[in-house]
Amino acid sequence: MVKGFCGWILSLVALALIMSRANGSLCGDAVNALIPCGSFLVGAGPPTPSNECCTSAQKLTKLAQTTATRRALCQCLKDNGPSFGVKPQRAKQLPTLCKFSLSIPISPTVNCNM
Repeated sequence: MVKGFCGWILSLVALALIMSRANGSLCGDAVNALIPCGSFLVGAGPPTPSNECCTSAQKLTKLAQTTATRRALCQCLKDNGPSFGVKPQRAKQLPTLCKFSLSIPISPTVNCNM
Protein backbone atom coordinates (compact mmCIF):
# COMPACT_ATOMS: atom_id res chain seq x y z
CA MET A 1 0.00 0.00 0.00
CA VAL A 2 2.80 2.41 0.90
CA LYS A 3 4.55 1.66 -2.40
CA GLY A 4 1.42 2.49 -4.40
CA PHE A 5 0.85 5.67 -2.42
CA CYS A 6 4.45 6.84 -2.93
CA GLY A 7 4.18 6.13 -6.65
CA TRP A 8 0.95 8.15 -6.78
CA ILE A 9 2.60 11.07 -4.95
CA LEU A 10 5.62 10.98 -7.28
CA SER A 11 3.30 10.96 -10.30
CA LEU A 12 1.42 13.93 -8.90
CA VAL A 13 4.66 15.84 -8.30
CA ALA A 14 5.86 15.03 -11.84
CA LEU A 15 2.54 16.22 -13.29
CA ALA A 16 2.77 19.45 -11.28
CA LEU A 17 6.29 20.08 -12.59
CA ILE A 18 5.19 19.44 -16.18
CA MET A 19 2.20 21.78 -15.79
CA SER A 20 4.41 24.45 -14.22
CA ARG A 21 6.79 24.30 -17.17
CA ALA A 22 3.91 24.29 -19.64
CA ASN A 23 2.30 27.31 -17.98
CA GLY A 24 5.63 29.15 -17.99
CA SER A 25 6.04 28.49 -21.70
CA LEU A 26 2.42 29.48 -22.26
CA CYS A 27 3.00 32.75 -20.45
CA GLY A 28 6.14 33.42 -22.46
CA ASP A 29 4.23 32.76 -25.67
CA ALA A 30 1.49 35.17 -24.58
CA VAL A 31 3.95 37.91 -23.65
CA ASN A 32 5.79 37.42 -26.97
CA ALA A 33 2.51 37.67 -28.86
CA LEU A 34 1.90 41.05 -27.25
CA ILE A 35 5.33 42.57 -27.92
CA PRO A 36 4.15 44.32 -31.13
CA CYS A 37 1.36 45.87 -29.00
CA GLY A 38 3.75 47.36 -26.47
CA SER A 39 3.44 51.03 -27.39
CA PHE A 40 -0.36 50.77 -27.62
CA LEU A 41 -0.67 48.90 -24.30
CA VAL A 42 1.45 51.37 -22.35
CA GLY A 43 -0.22 54.39 -23.93
CA ALA A 44 2.87 55.60 -25.76
CA GLY A 45 1.52 54.96 -29.22
CA PRO A 46 -1.55 55.91 -31.21
CA PRO A 47 -5.03 55.39 -29.73
CA THR A 48 -5.53 52.31 -31.91
CA PRO A 49 -3.29 49.23 -32.18
CA SER A 50 -1.29 48.60 -35.34
CA ASN A 51 -2.15 45.83 -37.80
CA GLU A 52 0.99 43.99 -36.70
CA CYS A 53 -0.17 44.22 -33.08
CA CYS A 54 -3.63 42.85 -33.93
CA THR A 55 -2.26 40.00 -36.01
CA SER A 56 0.11 38.99 -33.25
CA ALA A 57 -2.40 39.47 -30.40
CA GLN A 58 -4.86 37.15 -32.13
CA LYS A 59 -2.48 34.31 -31.24
CA LEU A 60 -3.84 34.57 -27.71
CA THR A 61 -7.11 33.00 -28.84
CA LYS A 62 -5.21 29.94 -30.04
CA LEU A 63 -3.44 29.68 -26.69
CA ALA A 64 -6.67 29.88 -24.67
CA GLN A 65 -8.24 26.59 -25.69
CA THR A 66 -8.92 24.91 -22.33
CA THR A 67 -10.04 26.08 -18.91
CA ALA A 68 -6.56 25.40 -17.53
CA THR A 69 -4.81 27.41 -20.24
CA ARG A 70 -7.32 30.26 -19.93
CA ARG A 71 -6.66 30.42 -16.18
CA ALA A 72 -2.90 30.32 -16.74
CA LEU A 73 -3.09 33.05 -19.40
CA CYS A 74 -5.33 35.16 -17.20
CA GLN A 75 -2.84 34.89 -14.33
CA CYS A 76 0.09 35.55 -16.65
CA LEU A 77 -1.45 38.72 -18.06
CA LYS A 78 -2.61 39.86 -14.61
CA ASP A 79 0.85 39.31 -13.09
CA ASN A 80 2.95 40.68 -15.95
CA GLY A 81 0.86 43.60 -17.19
CA PRO A 82 1.76 45.98 -14.35
CA SER A 83 5.48 45.15 -14.54
CA PHE A 84 5.47 46.23 -18.21
CA GLY A 85 3.45 49.38 -17.48
CA VAL A 86 0.35 48.16 -19.32
CA LYS A 87 -2.64 50.45 -18.90
CA PRO A 88 -5.61 48.23 -17.94
CA GLN A 89 -8.07 50.20 -20.09
CA ARG A 90 -5.88 49.76 -23.17
CA ALA A 91 -5.52 46.03 -22.51
CA LYS A 92 -9.28 45.71 -22.15
CA GLN A 93 -9.83 47.50 -25.50
CA LEU A 94 -7.37 45.35 -27.46
CA PRO A 95 -9.71 42.44 -28.39
CA THR A 96 -12.46 44.81 -29.51
CA LEU A 97 -10.16 47.09 -31.51
CA CYS A 98 -8.42 44.12 -33.11
CA LYS A 99 -11.71 42.33 -33.78
CA PHE A 100 -11.09 39.06 -31.99
CA SER A 101 -12.80 37.36 -29.11
CA LEU A 102 -10.81 36.48 -26.02
CA SER A 103 -12.50 34.36 -23.38
CA ILE A 104 -10.21 35.72 -20.67
CA PRO A 105 -11.33 38.66 -18.55
CA ILE A 106 -8.82 41.48 -18.73
CA SER A 107 -8.60 43.32 -15.44
CA PRO A 108 -5.94 43.79 -12.78
CA THR A 109 -8.47 42.71 -10.13
CA VAL A 110 -9.91 39.61 -11.83
CA ASN A 111 -9.95 36.30 -9.99
CA CYS A 112 -8.41 34.02 -12.60
CA ASN A 113 -9.67 30.90 -10.84
CA MET A 114 -13.31 31.74 -11.44
